[in-house]
Amino acid sequence: MSFLYPSFLWALAVLSVPVIIHLFNFRRTTRVYFSNTRFLKQVKEASTAKRKLKHYLILAARLLFLFFLVVTFCQPVIPAREQMGANQNIVLYLDNSQSMSAQTDDKTRGLDAAVSFARSIVDVFPPDTRYRLITNDFSPFSNTYKTKAEVLDLLTQVRLSPVSRTYAEIQERIRQEGTRRNPEIFWVSDLQKSTLGPITTAPDSSTRLHVVPIAFGQLSNVFVDSAYLENPFSAGGGKNVLHVKVRNDGRKDVEQLNLKLTINGVQAGTSLLNVPQAGIAETTFDLTTGLSGLNKARITFNDFPVSFDNEFFVALNFTDKITVLEIKNTPGATVVEKVFGNKDVFRFASYPVNNFNYSLLPQADLVVVNGLNSIDASLGGALRRYVSDQGTLLVVPGSTPDAASLRGFLQLPTLKLTENKTPAELDRPDFSNPFFENIFEEKSVALAMPKATRRLDWGADNTALLKFKDGTPFLSMFAQQGKLYVMACALEADQTDFFNHAVFVPVMYRMAASGKRNELKPYYTLSEDFITLHVDSLKGEEPLRWVGAEEVVPAQRNVNDDVIFDIPKFSIVKGFYNVVMRRDTINLLAFNLDKAESLMAQFSGEEVKAALGGGDNITIFKVGSADAFSKEIKERYLGTPLWKYALLLALTFLLAEILLIRFLK
Repeated sequence: MSFLYPSFLWALAVLSVPVIIHLFNFRRTTRVYFSNTRFLKQVKEASTAKRKLKHYLILAARLLFLFFLVVTFCQPVIPAREQMGANQNIVLYLDNSQSMSAQTDDKTRGLDAAVSFARSIVDVFPPDTRYRLITNDFSPFSNTYKTKAEVLDLLTQVRLSPVSRTYAEIQERIRQEGTRRNPEIFWVSDLQKSTLGPITTAPDSSTRLHVVPIAFGQLSNVFVDSAYLENPFSAGGGKNVLHVKVRNDGRKDVEQLNLKLTINGVQAGTSLLNVPQAGIAETTFDLTTGLSGLNKARITFNDFPVSFDNEFFVALNFTDKITVLEIKNTPGATVVEKVFGNKDVFRFASYPVNNFNYSLLPQADLVVVNGLNSIDASLGGALRRYVSDQGTLLVVPGSTPDAASLRGFLQLPTLKLTENKTPAELDRPDFSNPFFENIFEEKSVALAMPKATRRLDWGADNTALLKFKDGTPFLSMFAQQGKLYVMACALEADQTDFFNHAVFVPVMYRMAASGKRNELKPYYTLSEDFITLHVDSLKGEEPLRWVGAEEVVPAQRNVNDDVIFDIPKFSIVKGFYNVVMRRDTINLLAFNLDKAESLMAQFSGEEVKAALGGGDNITIFKVGSADAFSKEIKERYLGTPLWKYALLLALTFLLAEILLIRFLK
């Protein structure tokens, strides 16, 4: 124990005053006359003994009262476990991710408890201490140290952020230190396992790390894991189904969870779902026909006590076109041009081989080489680069193909010509192949199939999309960084009737859809970095804007007809944003939180300390309420004050003196 003001100990000299008064009783004696003094000695002896005991007790009470009164002014304390120095730097990391909206055991929101803890930390240190406040937003104010008044003002402005940070990201941010002195680090966080990531790098031994866990207890949470269209390639207006997967992160089953789907603000369906503990359940919503253009789909449900992820946003966009280029040998119209002639769906262009601009290739989703018997070196090199850059190429040979030329270009060493001139019927498709998913409403075994003459043979291919009855491939897909489709004969009437058959259009459409390079996803998470959007006829240098809860102009760069956006994750929130070019809305984006934020499992403070090596420079605060934390941090840095107990004892002995004088006869 020590004293904050030991100079007051000189006042203990006042203890001599009651002793002096006791030794020298200055009261005037009163003479009493008795008629008979026979019993005087006996009465005097008895009265003196009692009076001495009473005086001694009163003296002791007075001395103890004065002693503890003096000690009160000296302010005794139990010394602090951790000492604070002058001109100290404090780094204060405050986790403000969405998971901090959950409630602690005392029904306080996690972020509110964290801000209260941060205030207690700031209040305990000397006025000359400087603070660096870091939140998940990595805002500019976190670059410099602030005074006590400035950091208290910043704490009033802290709000929930859609951004999650890993331990490594936060440590790297803290290392961006502008001073040479090693700061003390206070880490106020819910220590969420899914977002914190691996905890590997321990702080320097000269740096003290204080972990302040925000504990939520055992929380159950239900959230949308993913959503997707059954037919992602759709021009709108047709039948489609929205699949929704819901995940239960709790330890008990969730029964009769009511999911609601609204499209453009109108309820489009409901579904009751049973989700097993620590499992996933799937449900579907039939989308009404007639949907076209840009549509806002919103999935909602009620789940407590964690409610920040009770809604999910999906953009149903039916406006983006597929770019198809045809390189042909003849100047006339071909069957390829006819099948991709729907201008609402496709952006189609056809060029003779001797009048083709190679710079158009990077913009194409599908390139069709139609009717060429051989590929010259320059065209072959450009097409190989296109495939290597994740492009999709369909090669339909001419009526008299050059096997050697095509073999080198296609990089199929087993490719050869056949002498077969008799048309053979194709076998029905393998309906389990993902390529044919959602193409046929009825998967009939008796499906009539076209006939074809096999002119090219590249050997056995069990994964061929279409085969002859004998198992030899007619249409195959080869993964060569991009996708390479090869057909076994020309699309001419004397070799096949495939182009007149009902199966031709869906197969060609699916090949085009599989090659879509700049396809916007139905939703993005705020943890992603880039979005690539294809825009026809960019107008001037005016940037595109995102208009949603607020208007944002993200960083962007134009590459031909593509616009690459940097997702401004610190400026946007979950929900919908219209992409606007001048006054025109050209697309719709949907943003959701990263689903890792919805996994509420937490590290304990002891687990974090053990992962960091368990050094003496790492301490863990075990706190519950804000009052308990304030008391603990004061004990650590200011010590435990005892003056209240000393004052209480002083008053106790004063009361004892009064009672002795009043009642002890």
